[in-house]
Amino acid sequence: MNRFIFFWILILLLMVNPVNAQVESDSEDVLIVYLSRTGNTEAVAEIIRDEVGGDMVELELETPYPEDYDAIVAQVARENETGYLPPLKTKIENIGNYNTVFVGFPTWGMRLPPPMKSFLHEYDLSGKTVIPFNTNGGYGLGSSIRQIEELCPDSNILESFSVSGGLERDGIYLDIKGARREEVRAEAVEWLENIQMQ
Repeated sequence: MNRFIFFWILILLLMVNPVNAQVESDSEDVLIVYLSRTGNTEAVAEIIRDEVGGDMVELELETPYPEDYDAIVAQVARENETGYLPPLKTKIENIGNYNTVFVGFPTWGMRLPPPMKSFLHEYDLSGKTVIPFNTNGGYGLGSSIRQIEELCPDSNILESFSVSGGLERDGIYLDIKGARREEVRAEAVEWLENIQMQ
């Protein structure tokens, strides 16, 4: 009889508080770091924060890039050729408090942008879960994920999210807005569910 009562109490407890096999992250230990020139990557960062919670931090440089598109393309090409890492104005004092770090960036020259490389060089993300997200002009991720893997060899890197969002070269800037933003939100929610962040 006692086993019978114990069995039913256990079932009732599981109904009230079901076991959840999905890995959940406390939003207090989630950091969303992003680089955004035209606002598209920032829009995706906001969607992720809305869905997952956490703290958002935009990467800013000590010396900002020029506004002119051709000038920034030339500067970034030089930085990629020489391996120069532009110094960051952004400082994150409590990086150790975060277990999950989303890293958001546009694709520049089919590579990871130098400011994001600066961030990944400056901060040790060993033992953390790193989740890349990306916006691009339709050309995809290029070699950026491979570069993240090289810069974060001791991190758990999850599946990335990539979406087209503007084409600055052609004067198309913030594209992820209005109805397009809701489309991207639906895609992002599906991705977050697939990587068990929701």
